[in-house]
Amino acid sequence: MKKELLFAFAAFFFMSLSAITGVYAGEEEEKIITISKEKVDVSGDKKKDTVYIKGVYYEEGAAFFKEVFLEIAASDGKTYKAELAGGYEPQVQFEDLNRDAIKDMYISIPTGGSGGLSNFYLYSLKDFKLSDLTVPPPLIINSQFENGYKASVSIQDTSQSYSFDLRDRGEEYERLGLYVNGKLSEPTELMVNPYSTLKITPVDGEKGLLGVQRISGAYNADTIAFVESFWLYEQGKWVLKNTKVMKMNPRSSNKN
Repeated sequence: MKKELLFAFAAFFFMSLSAITGVYAGEEEEKIITISKEKVDVSGDKKKDTVYIKGVYYEEGAAFFKEVFLEIAASDGKTYKAELAGGYEPQVQFEDLNRDAIKDMYISIPTGGSGGLSNFYLYSLKDFKLSDLTVPPPLIINSQFENGYKASVSIQDTSQSYSFDLRDRGEEYERLGLYVNGKLSEPTELMVNPYSTLKITPVDGEKGLLGVQRISGAYNADTIAFVESFWLYEQGKWVLKNTKVMKMNPRSSNKN
């Protein structure tokens, strides 16, 4: 009798646990929402595939997605998925950026914050093979403040160098302790951000990418310059075609 009661209790316990787990899983599933849904041929078979961007909000009522997914219900009857970083208002564009005559999926996800940064992704489903084509890396930019309220930067990718006259900010820099009577308190680098934007644009007559990086001084809002880089996908990789530095101080000079 005792054994029968024990077995009955155990069975009831596991059934209850299973039911609770099922309810919890259902609640978790309900949190996944469809952000966008578009029908585009991304596999190259001349049939439209259904491309979804889905996400899970950080919490109810929040605008931030803690999880974001690329999901493709392809014309071959299979589903292809990729996990992306969280952020706000993910967007997808369809362009042939790798120049194989098939549209790729270019995804941008703003991360928020004062820096205005975003995460960017590029995927291909050519011949029903989901491939992460990646995006071009930000330029490697070395920078430093110099005595006399000056700064210099060099773009490692192109060997170009630029100098900046920052005397109009001298009073603020002295107040912050960055300088003392025009002399640097200690060796200090500038703030070089990754891409704030990376948008599709014509490059050498083809569809490429234009990246913008901000260079700041003592703090993020202390913008000194914006650096643009122009990229084209050639022979399986991103190739830097041109750069442009937009200086925020009219007294800065180029030392190419």
